[in-house]
Amino acid sequence: MTQTRRTALVLGSGGLVGAAWELGVLQGLAEAGADLSSADLLVGSSAGAVVAARLAAGDAPLAELYARELDGGAPAEPAARLGAGTVLRYALAVLTSGSPEEYGRRLGRLALAAATVDEADRRATVARRLAPVTDWPERPLLITAVDAHTGALVAHDKDGGASLVDAVTASCAIPGLWPPATLNGRRWIDGGLHSTANAHLAAGYERVVIVAPSARGSKVIHSPARQGADLAAAGARVEVITPDKASRAAFGRNGLDPARRAPAARAGRAQAAAHAPAVTALWAE
Repeated sequence: MTQTRRTALVLGSGGLVGAAWELGVLQGLAEAGADLSSADLLVGSSAGAVVAARLAAGDAPLAELYARELDGGAPAEPAARLGAGTVLRYALAVLTSGSPEEYGRRLGRLALAAATVDEADRRATVARRLAPVTDWPERPLLITAVDAHTGALVAHDKDGGASLVDAVTASCAIPGLWPPATLNGRRWIDGGLHSTANAHLAAGYERVVIVAPSARGSKVIHSPARQGADLAAAGARVEVITPDKASRAAFGRNGLDPARRAPAARAGRAQAAAHAPAVTALWAE
């Protein structure tokens, strides 16, 4: 059967808070008439991997996933924060790397040497975030991760030999905070390192919406806007959504603080109104 390649939804990295914001944006757009969860392809990186997996599985309506960010219940993941020294090492890695792969290798070395929680415990945490989803959906879904040794970006899918939980655990393995994940005999780190969106994986699709909690880019990290422009130059219709001022304020200072989930989700839903006309028109073509 030929895969339909009309629409793609790309969900970027941004921690627990970014994932909540993504769900808020998607809920707001759905209320305006553009249900992006119907995309022919879903691409997820880091926090976006969790959201993409839940949407692709279709185990719960989008409105329910959004509501869970507002309920104030116990989070599946504890609050965490990168230390100042680790943040400095990230910055130095960007400044001294000449390519995304070199940047990935530098952060891979950091991740492999860091003292973190047990790998099995971390996998169990991610499994709780995905629950009850455990298996790859039949729908096209790409989950990104970076090889901790080579620095190469790989998009895992249902045919790649790794379980869905392992792939998402790898995609969420923030260097210096969480342990590299093991799958297919390799060690893997955060899928948002080469780009906060990895929207290039939607190449060949006619209409692409990129929802990225982080708009950042550098000489080695391609921003969502740049990747969106590249897709548009190749003939795609593209909309890029990154946090506005109100959403950035709702995020707070720590994207890994579960207490910011509800404010970020509400801010994303409110921000969706500004993007709804363009996205609704694009999705309806």
